[in-house]
Amino acid sequence: MNSPTKPIDQRLILFYKGHISALVLFAVHHQNCVVFPKALPVLSSLHEDSLTNPSTVILHPASLLQEVTRSYGWDKDFLKLESGFCESVATPSGNIQVYLAGFNCLDPPHSQLHSNQCLLKTLPELRRQPPTEIELLRRAYVRLMEG
Repeated sequence: MNSPTKPIDQRLILFYKGHISALVLFAVHHQNCVVFPKALPVLSSLHEDSLTNPSTVILHPASLLQEVTRSYGWDKDFLKLESGFCESVATPSGNIQVYLAGFNCLDPPHSQLHSNQCLLKTLPELRRQPPTEIELLRRAYVRLMEG
């Protein structure tokens, strides 16, 4: 008898991109991490290919987007998924899919994030993050600049 597969864990990288400039800011939450809603486990590393187990169930990230939006008390249209970005992170307890979502506003939402113990930072300000987060941010930045 086959054992049921559990859905793969998911996270979001949240960003603000200026509409008239090349300003890109990434959100950092109270755990000093750039993935939401919680930090990546210790010993996480990026996969170069996509999922290794074809029987893994992958849920659409819209439910994660709604969860993050609701947990921080933001309007339901405050975040928008960025299509074409999905990175697979290997962890000791299984894979995590990381998606990209942007703040749907004209100006950086500093006050909305600050009230939730979050900050917006530039890529150079995040250079001391763990290597897996740095690589995720690099790939996200490339996607945003080339996309």
